[in-house]
Amino acid sequence: MPKALTLLLDFDDQYRRDVQQSHAFLHRRDRRFAQQQEDQKQPLTVPAWLAALHALNGQRREAGADPRLRHWRQARWVFAGLGALLGAGFMLGLLWYDGSRQINLTLLIGLVALQLLLALFTSLQAWLGWQPWGSLLGARQGEDPLAALRPALCARIAHTGGLLFAISGLLTLLALVVVQDLAFGWSTTLQTSADGYHRMVAALAQPWQSLWPAAVPSAELVSASQFYRLADTPADNPALLGTWWPFVLMLWLVYVLLPRLVLLMLAALQLRWQAGRALRAHPGWQGLFYRFETPWVETRGQEDSQPAPAAAKTDLSPLPDSATLIHWAGAAMDAPGLLPRLSRDPGPLQCRAGGNNSLEEDARVLEQTGARNQPVILVTRGWEPPTGELSDFIVDARDHWPAATLLALVPLADEQGTALTDAGLLAQWQRFVDRQGDSHLLLCAPGNRINHERNGPTTAPLCRGWPPQQGQVQRGGHPGPERFHCHRHGAGHHPRQPPLPHEGG
Repeated sequence: MPKALTLLLDFDDQYRRDVQQSHAFLHRRDRRFAQQQEDQKQPLTVPAWLAALHALNGQRREAGADPRLRHWRQARWVFAGLGALLGAGFMLGLLWYDGSRQINLTLLIGLVALQLLLALFTSLQAWLGWQPWGSLLGARQGEDPLAALRPALCARIAHTGGLLFAISGLLTLLALVVVQDLAFGWSTTLQTSADGYHRMVAALAQPWQSLWPAAVPSAELVSASQFYRLADTPADNPALLGTWWPFVLMLWLVYVLLPRLVLLMLAALQLRWQAGRALRAHPGWQGLFYRFETPWVETRGQEDSQPAPAAAKTDLSPLPDSATLIHWAGAAMDAPGLLPRLSRDPGPLQCRAGGNNSLEEDARVLEQTGARNQPVILVTRGWEPPTGELSDFIVDARDHWPAATLLALVPLADEQGTALTDAGLLAQWQRFVDRQGDSHLLLCAPGNRINHERNGPTTAPLCRGWPPQQGQVQRGGHPGPERFHCHRHGAGHHPRQPPLPHEGG
């Protein structure tokens, strides 16, 4: 079990280190590892990936317990110790006998039923994700990777304490049977006959009736054991009253100890399953396997006669599998042949953002697309330069969407959905992507998807370094690629100012 938790924590630590790196670096590193595993015919797993990175960076932890789980282990030991002490004290108090009064079996059966209900309730609250006493273990620290596992961890701790309670109570019972002459009886205020009480105890003894017949009380024993608090009449056969102990022993074993043991094992299995699910739902999981499966495509621009502010370099990534599309300012929203080149899903979600949309409408689009928990494809007009409004939208998306959601930016050449091939325009979009400093923002082209049959994508178009001059006006009347201007808010705007009606790229 600690291995599953340690794997989740190791993966989270590596993810937090990776977010400081560029997407290109991560893609080359992880794709190279995937190819090495394939060449060596080794399975491509997260533990193998982490082991390779730890060996490469000299980060291999020493063998032994993970120090990040120390407070959970300490809590488990504390509950185990308390359970052992309380179990012995509980049984000593319950079976205290001074000869003046018989030990009431009705009270003992009721307390056994209470222990069983507490055990079942502990497991139920873990499966429902409820944590009624989790504050005793401290508040959650930021983005805790174990946050979703806290109910299961608390249930395992509680069952550990309950199991030690049951074991110490059973041992105390055996010790008292040996060193004392215990006399059991039954009494209740309810109008219950000896036959009715016998039927109840016989039903409770069904699980061990064939294994230990002596632990099943007879009708004669039940009839001879009934007593009344105000009656001073001694029992006719005092030695018979002590023969209840096998029933009491099996009652405690079957209805207290064994349920705790079974539920503790189920809690361990639940914790393992939830740790695996939390790992697969981790923000870095989707991006990691995208980099594993996607060949690295890099195209470098050729020098052109016109001067450029920097060497043009365009990195087109294959489109991730997604059924969530956002058309910026309605770009190519009605293009009939575009959808099959963007998504394999026959009916993807199409949303409109930017342009004449209000900030509230954009916020609803971000909420709707983020709830789908999958990569998002953002379609734009490639012949128009990227704007500050688009940059603000991407920043807002990171605030609304789950961390590490892949965002594929797809600039088009026209409203019919033609792929952008102009090297200069591609270069300005590449510079825009680079300026965002977002390792999960990809520059893609329609139709450039992973070809699973050939184990590689279609060839990305080459780009030549042709950026226009600073401030040069292009198609659409917008400034050149090196100067960003928000057409909805204006230059020097605050992202939360009210929008101005304008339909722009």
